[in-house]
Amino acid sequence: MAAALATNRPTTYGCSPALLLSSPSITRSAAAAAAGGVAPGGQSPAVSNVNVHPIVLLSVLDHHTRRQEGAGRVIGTLLGRRDGDRVEITNAFAVPHAERGDEVAIGKDFNRQMLALHLRANPRETVVGWYATALPPDDESTNSESKCIADTSSLIHEFYAGECDDDPIHLVVDTSLTTDAVALRAYKSIPVCVKGEPLANMFHEIRLALKSSESEKVCIDRMIGSASESEGAAATQDESKALRLSMEKLLALLETCSEYVDKVVDGTIPEDDEVGRDISETLNSVPRIRPEVFDKMFNDSLQDLLMVTYLSNITKTQLTIAEKLNETLGK
Repeated sequence: MAAALATNRPTTYGCSPALLLSSPSITRSAAAAAAGGVAPGGQSPAVSNVNVHPIVLLSVLDHHTRRQEGAGRVIGTLLGRRDGDRVEITNAFAVPHAERGDEVAIGKDFNRQMLALHLRANPRETVVGWYATALPPDDESTNSESKCIADTSSLIHEFYAGECDDDPIHLVVDTSLTTDAVALRAYKSIPVCVKGEPLANMFHEIRLALKSSESEKVCIDRMIGSASESEGAAATQDESKALRLSMEKLLALLETCSEYVDKVVDGTIPEDDEVGRDISETLNSVPRIRPEVFDKMFNDSLQDLLMVTYLSNITKTQLTIAEKLNETLGK
């Protein structure tokens, strides 16, 4: 991906919000919570920071690339975790929808089925909001910038308010590439009330940052390295060396963790509940497989790989022989 990720550009952070008029039924619950002086949901504080993982951006860009012809924008569900006023978006999946004028149709059944499948693989993730690509500028408009908030955004936001435990986050990805960057913006919706009656939704921009895990950093570095290579050039990285370095780093981390646990058990250092919970969650995430079962799985996979390699070599040999015969018969 040649384009850079623009998250450090000057942003409003709520100083220049987008105002959308909407029916009272859309924002009544949020307005009632706001009038009572608590955040919607009654417990969690208002979100002020959003961290987005690169896989989310790649999923949105892939969805935009595969969109139907003539589609103005694409939307999808954001998954992640919320900790106080901070939201971490770790995953996303596309949701079909159609917009016509002021009406929006969302594939609710599709969203429900995809969410169930994702939760089977990542039970700790929850729905934290929704994403959309920015709309292209109107032909009649003198402003060449893309439109981040559409007139129908309030309707979609209302749907995801029912899917989230707390206020949903709206992530907007500008795919227009008017500059050499892919701009990301995050919004939260606040109702505008007059005499206790909600009349509009106001989307305030909140702080956003990109956050990468160790595995994501490896993939991104490899993607950047592949893009910088000249066309047809062979990769120079030694795969076995990279694997060895990764295993050595993993072994060092395991030894550090084991040493820490031993010191806590011996009473050398005081115990830390948060560190203990992190170690427990990490260990629980690793599937428990007996050594003989693991050896069998590894050997079966290795045999399958060798068989595929053998068949591919046979096919390549047959194609080479066929080409030689064709050349000989053609003469």
